[in-house]
Amino acid sequence: MLLEIVDLKVKYGNIEVLHGINLKVREGEIVTILGANGAGKSTTLLAISGLVKASGGAIYFDKNPLHKLPAHRVVQQGIAQVPEGRRMFGTLTVQENLGLGAYTCRDSAQIKKTREWIYELLPVLAERRNQLSGTLSGGEQQMLAIGRALMSQPKILLLDEPSLGLAPLLVKMIFQTLREINDSGVTMVLVEQNARAALKLANRGYVMEVGNIVLEDDSGSLMSNPEVQAAYFGGAPG
Repeated sequence: MLLEIVDLKVKYGNIEVLHGINLKVREGEIVTILGANGAGKSTTLLAISGLVKASGGAIYFDKNPLHKLPAHRVVQQGIAQVPEGRRMFGTLTVQENLGLGAYTCRDSAQIKKTREWIYELLPVLAERRNQLSGTLSGGEQQMLAIGRALMSQPKILLLDEPSLGLAPLLVKMIFQTLREINDSGVTMVLVEQNARAALKLANRGYVMEVGNIVLEDDSGSLMSNPEVQAAYFGGAPG
């Protein structure tokens, strides 16, 4: 098991927002976490990344405990996050933003090789490499956020709402790109409001409600589950 979350609890102040969740991700999988706003999906990703601390339970990556490590050490272990809202450094160029994603890597030849792979994967970034990232469209910024996370050569990519606010055509393009990245050997955990697109991409899924996991299954079974259909597809079969 590449990533294992065991009885994870997280508090914001005195309020517990994750109530002891269990989640597993095998190497090479795409696992999606579905749920309404406030269900605890983003908090789960932030806890894996070390950006919020567990108040109970444990997170293991390749059987090594992650939950006590600071965020920069989590990145060094091979975990990168694409944050919700993209979080570009708007006054830096595309290439400079990509460079920030490689801050844990000291090998300049390797950095260059990774960057060239990202430019092949996301040609729009190559075209815009000298453009200020603040002038990019929403879709281009999302591509850059994904590219920046890939610069650390992660084993697991955590994605928080990658399709948020994007037109349907761009959403399709983003999900095709995620498929290609997964095919290259990167495992993924995907938090996504677009449940249909997420389940089509993912191998397995978890459904969260108010800090608990209430359903877990392979994507096909979740897609045809009446409860999931009612909650996310307006009752229409997926």
